[in-house]
Amino acid sequence: MAQPVRKAVIPVAGLGTRFLPATKTLPKEMLPVVDRPVVQYCVDEAFEAGIEHVVFVTGRGKVLIEDHFDYQYELDATLRERGKTAAAETLDAQTPGAGRISFTRQQKPLGLGHAVWCARDIVGDDPFAVLLPDMVMDGEPGCLKQMMDAYDDVGGNIISVQETTPDLAHKYGIVATGAQKGAAFEITGMVEKPAPGTAPSNLYINGRYILQPRIMDILSTQATGAGGEIQLTDAMLTMLKSEPFFGVSFNGRTFDCGSKFGFLEANILLALKHEDVREEVAGLLKSLDL
Repeated sequence: MAQPVRKAVIPVAGLGTRFLPATKTLPKEMLPVVDRPVVQYCVDEAFEAGIEHVVFVTGRGKVLIEDHFDYQYELDATLRERGKTAAAETLDAQTPGAGRISFTRQQKPLGLGHAVWCARDIVGDDPFAVLLPDMVMDGEPGCLKQMMDAYDDVGGNIISVQETTPDLAHKYGIVATGAQKGAAFEITGMVEKPAPGTAPSNLYINGRYILQPRIMDILSTQATGAGGEIQLTDAMLTMLKSEPFFGVSFNGRTFDCGSKFGFLEANILLALKHEDVREEVAGLLKSLDL
């Protein structure tokens, strides 16, 4: 039986340069999608999947993320005094319980692999999940829960993937596929941004991982790769030589909120799921003469 996954690492140290000047003082992870910051979707997904402890890997200027997940007595008291009990209870429900979150610092922007490695002492010798907050997932159940269900059957390391068109495969990390194992399939290789026409499949890695703790040992000595950074994909390729990796095709939609289009797409399509604004947004879209 696979060892349970109870911890998740969420790297939030990125600068968000594609959203300047909005992200000059506001962390990109705090940009709102409808009525929640991007990072809240990620945390909600983790807790829905049964994660008990979330580790944020932060950088300079990210204190607002810590404040967001803290209990704010003054706001709670004001909302209740004004009869806005429902709003207060919503905030309470979205605030992690005591001891369920930790923060550690990535002092230098040395890559995703380095950011994950910075959480090593908190993760310890346990398998853990990694969720990239730029990727907002919309599915029932959530992406990580779908992965957890597969993990319970096959164990090992799990990577969430989705289909892309062949002409876009060169923009992503692409997996090579092997035998089907229930809801999962074997991963036999990974290629980061393959040259056009060389991708081993049309399945791209969409920012969710379940990893065994040995990845931390590999990352500790991992040489820099693309962009002069320590790449998580490089470490996974090393581990693939001796440990099983499986892919799970996410049954849902992924919004890349690290891009302007993906962020706007998420706001529009997720707004159509909110009862308080759905009809107005739908009406606006119908009225546009494009």
